[in-house]
Amino acid sequence: MMTLRKSQERGYADHGWLKSFHSFSFAGYYDPRHMGFGNLRVINEDRIAPGTGFGAHGHRDMEIISYVMEGGLSHKDSMGNEQTIVPGEVQRMSAGSGVVHSEHNHAEGETTHFLQIWLLPARTGIEPGYAQKAFPEAEKRGKLRLVASPDGAQGSVTMNANAHLFAGLFDGDEAAEMALPAGRKTYVHLVKGELDVNGQKLTAGDAALIENEARLNLSQGKGAEVLVFDLEP
Repeated sequence: MMTLRKSQERGYADHGWLKSFHSFSFAGYYDPRHMGFGNLRVINEDRIAPGTGFGAHGHRDMEIISYVMEGGLSHKDSMGNEQTIVPGEVQRMSAGSGVVHSEHNHAEGETTHFLQIWLLPARTGIEPGYAQKAFPEAEKRGKLRLVASPDGAQGSVTMNANAHLFAGLFDGDEAAEMALPAGRKTYVHLVKGELDVNGQKLTAGDAALIENEARLNLSQGKGAEVLVFDLEP
């Protein structure tokens, strides 16, 4: 079974400096039909205006992934990390027993466009942690590249969540097929462009929620960038 959720059906918040689409209930957006999917709890598509950002704030017991599409995201946390995340990189922060961080767009005249992703942790109360890694375009072109996993398989970023995250780029005749594990959930989020997912056309911001399907087929991309989540039920 596959259910489509169109981009325009998401929650939306305009704070002036921040414009954000919410795939699941978050902050002032509440929809009991969309509280998460498996252990995926948040996907916020955020646009941060130049010279602004999120001030210091705390998190606990959540795996937080940042995926930048345009611009740069400056990150600073109570663990001593101070980094800038750019397109092609995946950042993971394990909030664990508690962490404080801030995120800003320090560029002049350039909006930072990124996805903020939260996954429920496999273990609570762990020591907070941080990881960041770049994945070259060639590794994602016409295929699904594992970018985050519980065990760091294939050089992916390790995370404290029972989930696997894949990223892919598809255009023209490029296509990929993946077997879906029985008893798991699959969430497909189209970051940009157009893409056929199991025969259904998705456009930027759309998602496909998949259960009890044996395979995932991606094809007919037009400048497509996609994230695929393998999730616990």
